[in-house]
Parts: sequence; C-alpha cells; structure tokens
Amino acid sequence: MVAGRYRLRSVLGSGSMGTVWSAYDEFLHRQVAVKEMKVPPGIPASQADELRERTLREARAIAVLSHPNVIILHDVAREDDQPFVVMELLPSRSLAHILRDHGPLTVGQAAAVGIAVASALEAAHSAGITHRDVKPGNVLVASDGRIKLTDFGIARNVSEATMTRTGIMLGSPAYIAPEVASGGAVTPAADLWGLGATLFAAVEGAPPYDADGDPLETVGKVVNGKVPQPKAGPLADVIGALMRKEPGRRITLREVRHRLYPLQTKTPLDLFGPELFHTPDGKKTSAQPDASDTQVLKTVLPEKGAAKAEKKAEASSSELATDPGPLPFLRPPAPAPSPPPASDPPTVFVAPPRPARRSSTATAVLVAVAILLFLLAAGGGFALARAVGGQSLLPPDAAPRSTPNGPTDVPAPSLVQQSGDASYVTGNGGQFGLQVPEGWQKFVAPHTTTKFGANTAVQYVSPDGRRSLRVERLAKYFAQFPSDDEYINWLKTSYPADAFFLFPPSPLPGGKGTTLTYRLAEGGTLPESDGGGGTRVTFMNLTQAGTSLWLLSVTVPAEQENSGREDVFDRVAPTLSVSD
Repeated sequence: MVAGRYRLRSVLGSGSMGTVWSAYDEFLHRQVAVKEMKVPPGIPASQADELRERTLREARAIAVLSHPNVIILHDVAREDDQPFVVMELLPSRSLAHILRDHGPLTVGQAAAVGIAVASALEAAHSAGITHRDVKPGNVLVASDGRIKLTDFGIARNVSEATMTRTGIMLGSPAYIAPEVASGGAVTPAADLWGLGATLFAAVEGAPPYDADGDPLETVGKVVNGKVPQPKAGPLADVIGALMRKEPGRRITLREVRHRLYPLQTKTPLDLFGPELFHTPDGKKTSAQPDASDTQVLKTVLPEKGAAKAEKKAEASSSELATDPGPLPFLRPPAPAPSPPPASDPPTVFVAPPRPARRSSTATAVLVAVAILLFLLAAGGGFALARAVGGQSLLPPDAAPRSTPNGPTDVPAPSLVQQSGDASYVTGNGGQFGLQVPEGWQKFVAPHTTTKFGANTAVQYVSPDGRRSLRVERLAKYFAQFPSDDEYINWLKTSYPADAFFLFPPSPLPGGKGTTLTYRLAEGGTLPESDGGGGTRVTFMNLTQAGTSLWLLSVTVPAEQENSGREDVFDRVAPTLSVSD
C-alpha cells in the first residue's frame, strides 16, 4: 500500500530508471498506474536526490498539460520519503512491444503515431516543456485507438533551474539527439529528432542506432557517425527532415502533422486491429538494457575544472551563447525609425546650415596626416601588445604541415591524474588510477554483454568529441577463461567482417597481457585506402590483475592515427594502476 491509498498489484514494466505498477485506488475505486523511481547502483546520495527530484519534475510537467495524446496525472504520493507518481492506467501496449512482436508498421499506422506524438509534443512545447526521451517505448497504443505519449520523467521545464552540476546526462542512446549526446543544450528541437528516430523504428522495425546495448558506443555513433536513412517510402522525407544533425534545420511539428495527415487513410481504431494486442508482453530486466532503455550516463568534469564549473552553474542556469554578437565598434547601424501613423501630423525637419568648404589642398594634407597617424598608432599598438605578452615581434613560423596519415597540428595534450571505479557494484574492487588528457570529460555507464555479463565502462571524451579513452574491467574473467584469447575472438565476431580489421596482437612487456590495434568503419565497409570514410582506429591494452581482465583503449579518427598512438595511448597506457 502506498500512502495508505494505492495498492500495488503487478509490474507493468521495469527499466533502469524505475518501475511502473498496476495499482488500485481504494479511495476512488479505480485502476491507476503508479511509477516508482529506481536509483541505479553506484549513484551517490546527492545524485540520487536529484533523480528523485526528476520524478517530481515529471509530475509538474504532466500537471500543466491537458491533451488527449498525453497521459493524465492523478496524484503524487510519498512512501518512506520516496515519491510515487500516480497516472491514468491506459490498457495498451507500447509501440516498442508492437514492433518487437509484429514487425514494422504500415504507412497508415506510422502516420497515425507520428500525428499523435507530434500533437502531444506541440502541446508540451507550448507549455515550455521539452520531453527529452521520445522513443517507441514511451508511445502507448490502446485497442480503442488512443495513442498517448508518456514518461515525462526527464522532461525539463524551461522555467525551472537546470540540473547540470552533477553531470548526469539522461536519455535513450539509440534515440538521443546528437547535440544532447555531445553535451550541448537541450532544446525542443531534440524532441524533433526523437520523433524522427521513432518514426524510423516504426517503418524499419529497428532503431536507427544500436550498438548491441553499449550506450557509450551508441552515443559515439550518434555524434560522429552518419545519419541513417530509412528505405524509400512515403515517410522517408519526413523522417529525413526530422533527423538532421543541425537542430535549426529540422522541420516544425506543425509541418510534420501537415505532411502526415494525407497518409493516415483510416482512424486509429481501424488501423490498430485486435491482433496487435493479443500477444502478451515479453519481460525485460534492467540488468540487460537494450537500445531503447533510458540510460544514466554520469558525466564527471575534470578535477581541475570541477570547482570552477560548479560556481558557473550556480551563477547561471544557461550557457553562454556560441556567438557573442558584433563588437561595440562594429555594430550595424540602427534601423531607420518607422514612419509615423497617418493620423499624426507630418514632422518637418530643418536641415542645419552647411559648414564652409575647405580647399582641395587642405583636404589632401589632412587625409595624408590622418593616414600617417593611423599607421603609426597601429604599428605601435601591435609592438606594445607583443612586448607586454612576452612574444617576438617577428612573424610566426609557417603553419604545420599535414601528412598522408593525418594532420600534425593536433597538439599533444597535457595529462592530469584521475581516479575511477569500474566495478559494477560499488565497493567490489575495480578502483583504478591513471593520467588522462586535461579537459577530457568523464562518463560512466553500465555495459552488459551476453558472454561476459554486466560491468561498468568509464570513458573520457575529448572536448571536440572525436577522441575517447575507455577503461573497463571484466571481473572474474580468468576464473572462467584461461587467457585473453576468448575476449579477442569475441571482439572479432562482434562486428561485420567487412567493417572490422584487427592487426596481429602483440604481447605486453612481462607477459601480463596483450596489445591490440583495430580499425572499424562506423558507416559500413572499410575503405580500400588507409583512413577516411568514417573509419576509426582503436589501440587497446588487455591486462590481467588477479582474476580480472582490464581493458584500456584509445579510439581516434583514422586520420589522427599517428598522433592518437604517440601523443595519447603511448603516454596514458603506462600510467594505469588497478586493483583486482
């Protein structure tokens, strides 16, 4: 019993962020849905409090919405200081389950879903709310034809203070917008991408991105990879217009509905027949999240800049604009004043008397003097600035040249000491220390594979998002397998043969492991020539510590292979120290 009123009956769904129960309101005698928040393992108490606040934020988000395509909020209850959100219980199936059991939707069905979700988002955006997690799992389809958008648990009202100081990034990696995945501002345009990705899954039967359950890998593809294109069809243009990496180029929700209306030839009641609701829902545990699950990607600022970032976050809840605008002395002229209304009397301007004109000789002399003074001032100012800055007055050397194997102008980063925890359960070993490039941002996320089970991946990403450093621990690996060959063989079979090339492994000094280098084409087939074509190169050390296998890898674009190896991997790898 929750709050002495809501009796929980059965679990409707469960994921990494919470559990939704079928419940009975014993006061009003009606069926309801109750959402219980779940704190992922390893989350500090302060961040758990902020996740609880997000549960209440969901209630505030839904409370201001009254729309037929949005789930209705009934109440917010507390039990043992834990918030429970009470919502309408809609006998329905999620679009994700329908796609899983019955495959892609028809054009009419997909159009009906798109119209409903676009209408719900339009109402939310009008109320100042961004959903942030639009995906098939959050679209409910009822047998009576109702289609509703649910789970505003990570929605953000623009009037509320942002929650960025803990560095928590929430969202479903396979459906998250590129600007959000790369740490940018979350705007309503992110929901447009989510709608496009949902329609992509509806017509293809699979999400646009899926990295076999690895959220960090998926996020990397969203940010750096090419946008997948659906097969040709009536919805292809709408999906393509929504899934544009530049947020400002995505079409509006009104335009989405305008384009989809002609494609919905029947009512939703006739489009979604009873056969879609007879198959019982499958079960899915939070220990094995798939690409549609909402993930907690904990981002940690570098230690050196954490205090500065926190002060900045307290001072302002919004980021600086990327373009500060023109300098004061370069501002465009003010617009001409608008003409007065016709009813006003005309304004009479009296021109001032012209000054007496000077001779042409005097004018030429004044111009020459002005030019000379300007040149002297400019040269003196430049020399003074260079001298104060301790720099030479001579021109700089020529720009660094590029080599066929990548540009040489990527400077070698300075390294700072960092520590982390790669254990799946906090306190169960897995602590490590190493030096990482200064300014690289830290992400922590669960990673589960069928062969090696659940573990935690700790990743550091460069400011431009193109290079990454990853630390992962396979606990008790050597209790099951005699050598790291099992992992190497698994790695070979994890990618298509034409998109993956593994160089011959080499032993680490002391016989404690192996060094690997491999190329991976994110967009498909590896190019015949070295580098290019969206190819990325990974350098990896496999090291044994007790019964655990530790993986340290650096991934860079193929054109930065030399600098990635020499300036990052070769310098970072020797600094790794681990516990079993």
